[in-house]
Amino acid sequence: MNSDKIDIISNSILQHGKYNDRIYLMKISKQDFPGIIGKIERLALDNGYTKIFAKVPGFAKNRFIDAGYLMEAFIPGFYNGSENAYLMGKYFSGSRKLINNYKNICDILDLSYSKSAKESVSEISPGFGFQICDISNIPDMVEIYRKVFKTYPFPIFKPGFIKKTMNENVIYFSIWKDGKIAAISSSEMDIESKTVEMTDFATLPEYQGNGLAIYLLGKMENEMRKRDMKISYTIARASCAGINIIFAKSGYTYCGTLFNNTNISGSIESMNVWYKCL
Repeated sequence: MNSDKIDIISNSILQHGKYNDRIYLMKISKQDFPGIIGKIERLALDNGYTKIFAKVPGFAKNRFIDAGYLMEAFIPGFYNGSENAYLMGKYFSGSRKLINNYKNICDILDLSYSKSAKESVSEISPGFGFQICDISNIPDMVEIYRKVFKTYPFPIFKPGFIKKTMNENVIYFSIWKDGKIAAISSSEMDIESKTVEMTDFATLPEYQGNGLAIYLLGKMENEMRKRDMKISYTIARASCAGINIIFAKSGYTYCGTLFNNTNISGSIESMNVWYKCL
């Protein structure tokens, strides 16, 4: 399966390619500012990308706004609890900017809010077993991701990518049933900013409805607190009620929507951002 590539421009990290048809400025270096704004715009125009999505520290926000970016989400205290993060978008085509399912996105958010006072799951049913994944589990991990997602914004279908991220800054969590992974997720840590993205949730269809994802999220949070992460966040499919409800139930705060942002499950979808102080 195809995927976009991760590059370093000067000292900043970005992902880009036609798969998501965008540039994602994942980490901006202060040394590269403000020149990085012009560099990524030239890259977008040269390749015909229809969106730039940028994670921007507070010091850079106004320069991005001046360059035509819209603030789509906002996470307070993202960088070591002291500096905010602004998730910003710039569109290069009218169709990419057009939101066809806005009412559905709003309805799912309303439903999620209505569930936010519910208790999360602290136990799982007998027959299910929890474990943190290691390298020996990679074939099973790739198998469940291939079964659940038709497309995905990062190459989780490739064993080499899973192994590389495991050896760097990602911990994978899993629930097993009858010798196979029933549900999986990951915590992608940024040690410098003390933030963690809760991501890559997948549950096999036959095990949905058992509270496995929300149980995993609780385990992930406990592990991240041990590792001194301060802010937990997720970028969740805006059209999928289940994953938004899970984060609302777990005490996360909705902080914006990234419109037409991510190639997941076969098409470009909008994504909701939720965060929580750990």
